[in-house]
Amino acid sequence: MPAMQVCLFDIDGTLINTGRAGRAAFYATLEHEFQFPAPHHDVAFSGRTDRSIVRDLFHHHEIENTPENTSRFFTAYWKQLPLMLNGRGGVVLPGVEALLVQLAGRQDVAIGLLTGNTQIGAGMKLGHFGLMQYFSFGGYGDQHLDRNHVAAEALQAAGEFLGKNVEPTNVWVIGDTPLDIRCARAIGAHAVAVATGGHSLDELAQAKPDLLLADLDAAEEMLGRWS
Repeated sequence: MPAMQVCLFDIDGTLINTGRAGRAAFYATLEHEFQFPAPHHDVAFSGRTDRSIVRDLFHHHEIENTPENTSRFFTAYWKQLPLMLNGRGGVVLPGVEALLVQLAGRQDVAIGLLTGNTQIGAGMKLGHFGLMQYFSFGGYGDQHLDRNHVAAEALQAAGEFLGKNVEPTNVWVIGDTPLDIRCARAIGAHAVAVATGGHSLDELAQAKPDLLLADLDAAEEMLGRWS
């Protein structure tokens, strides 16, 4: 029997483009919950965890970085996010639905998430686009500042879901940023980079992924490496 393969997908820029709904929800939360009107101090979002983004926003707006303020922020953010998802359009990226259907139909594949989104935020985004049913476990950005720690959480969650230790050599991290490639390396997994987010093929190539794809329409190359 073929070895069980584990696919860990990033969300934003890999599976979906939300029209920056998450970013808009972050800044709306600053305005409505913490009374900081626009313009806001911009921070990096790409490839990072929601917890680290909130930390930076708190720093730049001189909000005390306490557990209470963090909880308050995310509670308000989860109210703003559906509004922004509804108002921003957004699309499922090329090849995603066909690939997920194909993977879900296989007995030798487990499909999970490795995302900087909070678990609730991830569910909202994927639910909005009708994709959440494909994912049974994952690592999330609720608590972790470093995406490498999210990768470790996702690997552990995969083992708990399958009821056995997962060999990192059978794990495939699929993402659209150099940070996705880096966190795949941190757990000894294969790194599959797709140029459907904010990074070009050349930029991603510099991070030396195991497989570089223009989009997930070309994912047959990944599947071909399993046999």
